[in-house]
Amino acid sequence: MQHREPSPQQIAEEKVYREMGLTDEEFARVVEIIGRKPNYTETGLFSVMWSEHCSYKNSKPVLRRFPTDGPRVLQGPGEGAGIIDIGDNQAVVFKVESHNHPSAIEPYQGAATGVGGIIRDVFSMGARPIAMLNSLRFGELETPRMKYLFENVVAGIAGYGNCMGIPTVGGEVVFDPCYDGNPLVNAMCVGLIDHDKIQKGVAKGIGNPVMYVGAATGRDGIHGATFASEELSEASEAKRPAVQVGDPFMEKLLLEACLELIDSGAVAGIQDMGAAGLTSSSAEMASKAGNGIELNLDLLPQREKGMTPYEMMLSESQERMLVVVEKGREPEVEKIFEKWGLHSVVIGRVTDDGMLRLLHKGEVAAEVPVDSLAEDAPVYYKPSAEPAYYREFSNVDMLAISEPSNYGEALKKVLSAPTVASKEWVYSQYDYMVRTNTAVVPGSDAAVVAIRGTKKALAMSIDCNGRYVYLDPQIGGAIAVAESARNVVCSGAEPLGLTDCLNFGNPEKPDIFWQFEKAVDGMSEACRELGTPVIGGNVSLYNETNGEAVYPTPVVGMVGLIHDTAHITTQTFKNDGDIIFLLGETKAEIGGSEYQKQMQGSISGRPPVLDLAVERRLQKTVLSAIQQGWVASAHDLAEGGLAVALVESAAPGLGAVVNWETALRPDIALFSESQSRVLLSVKPENAAEVRGIVEANGIACTELGIVTGDEIKITVNGRNVVSEALSELKTAWKDAIPCLMG
Repeated sequence: MQHREPSPQQIAEEKVYREMGLTDEEFARVVEIIGRKPNYTETGLFSVMWSEHCSYKNSKPVLRRFPTDGPRVLQGPGEGAGIIDIGDNQAVVFKVESHNHPSAIEPYQGAATGVGGIIRDVFSMGARPIAMLNSLRFGELETPRMKYLFENVVAGIAGYGNCMGIPTVGGEVVFDPCYDGNPLVNAMCVGLIDHDKIQKGVAKGIGNPVMYVGAATGRDGIHGATFASEELSEASEAKRPAVQVGDPFMEKLLLEACLELIDSGAVAGIQDMGAAGLTSSSAEMASKAGNGIELNLDLLPQREKGMTPYEMMLSESQERMLVVVEKGREPEVEKIFEKWGLHSVVIGRVTDDGMLRLLHKGEVAAEVPVDSLAEDAPVYYKPSAEPAYYREFSNVDMLAISEPSNYGEALKKVLSAPTVASKEWVYSQYDYMVRTNTAVVPGSDAAVVAIRGTKKALAMSIDCNGRYVYLDPQIGGAIAVAESARNVVCSGAEPLGLTDCLNFGNPEKPDIFWQFEKAVDGMSEACRELGTPVIGGNVSLYNETNGEAVYPTPVVGMVGLIHDTAHITTQTFKNDGDIIFLLGETKAEIGGSEYQKQMQGSISGRPPVLDLAVERRLQKTVLSAIQQGWVASAHDLAEGGLAVALVESAAPGLGAVVNWETALRPDIALFSESQSRVLLSVKPENAAEVRGIVEANGIACTELGIVTGDEIKITVNGRNVVSEALSELKTAWKDAIPCLMG
């Protein structure tokens, strides 16, 4: 049913624009730009395009600090996804985005449509998606609500990805009370493309037809971009209609139709209708091309009656694309989409006047400059202030922790912490073998997908330790980049570049903005040192509930190239009698660790330090040793430290006997989360070569013991501290989440 819209004068006097998310100053700026008071539809266009979610108005000045180019970068930030050359006329396309607020309100559809949106970002570039990953954050699994959110987010990811026939090959899941009110759901998609198939979201060619393809438009998702640009509260439940509804079967058809269309050569520009729907796709495509665009909304495929221009332009209905095609080739496009059973309708044309003009029922419903929507959003330089907790934590004695009386029980406690425990309960719901290219399945440091017809493969990882970033944003941000790169190196890959999803609280609070700035500084420094440019990503701010922010969580999705599938390496021990080496230096670093959390109930102090020059040398060394064929298994040391890494590396009948001399107290040595460390197992005949290359590169190298038996036996400084059956340790690790979920 069509509602009566207020007049431009009423919008101004009654400050209706505030409900849409515009401030008084922003509304005054709109009036100045267009030379009059905007009508209701025009106010809606500006409100979504000037939201943080679409314009990055609070984050843009900080994002400029990222290194975004490199010799292999074919497409950096600014398009649907970034692209990196992998040789032989092929490239890898990837992007990560958040769907946090929708998932907090309607977890199944929130997660499912997050997956659908990121897939469209990749195939809108002309790439075929080959893999999905996700990074998830929840409160601890102690309440029915948190179990409901966890269960349904995982089901939404599985339901959409499995139906699409795209394997979900990796990810991470973290549990902490700070995410109780605001879970984080970040989805990443990786695709492959030939260089000559690369597309961009540009409305090129004056007079070219603008075509709407895919599903019809409904009222779901209206003002979704604005919803994502404000804190969650008790009132958020009333915004359930802002959550989109996905149809993966429709998306599968859309994917195939779009790739066939691109192959036809008829496409001048193509873009997903994601956040802000038809508004963002039309305005951004026209602005990037330096053109204008005119749309006749009477021609728009609609699944609900009486939709207003405001509703049609702001709807975030799923499975839709906007395509500019070469004039005269419309019948080809229609034939392709008719074959796939999808709408394809000419709804407008590219103009030369730089305006977004909307026609409806014979009248001009809106007319504004495209640049004012896409480029001229206000940019804010927010105040930044070091938080009090950061100063207080500088004086914490992180080693004031009692030595456990029973190390075996302490190890089981850390292993069964949901953040550390096996995520098999999650990934067993995903089809990670569909298309049969998955070479390393979920559960290792990085997932690996082989590239058909070549000896190459892609390794991919998604990672962030929000605790570290909370305790020291600059160091924590650098660690997120370093660890994600380390993960792909341990799989035998050369890190190529990354995409990020920057999840933070309310940027209008100086302490939150300080976290954001410092984290980006740390990430940027790590990217430069490791040679991994940022080729795209997403900023998700306002992740707060009733004033309580999540930990700053800048998630890093890293992709690496395995030059020869013979180099593919996993974390699992392979042979009885192999020698175990620990590469890197172990320090008394317990701040933010899982051990500190389990023993003391909270985290405090400072995170582990990170020497980026050492990290770079370590990664180079490990990759070289793998490529020489000397390494049987490689495993990055992360949450839980060495003790947990030994259990994760163990396999049936392949435990470990370790004898370690160290200046550290045994529990600190075993559970420290010091950075730049990797656990290797190597055949005895390769031990000398491995030790030689490690020491030649100036990396600390400790021979810990051997792979053998059905237990984990650890002796530290002559004292036997752990002697546990492998089966019991694996049970503690594997059963933790299933037991909590009932």
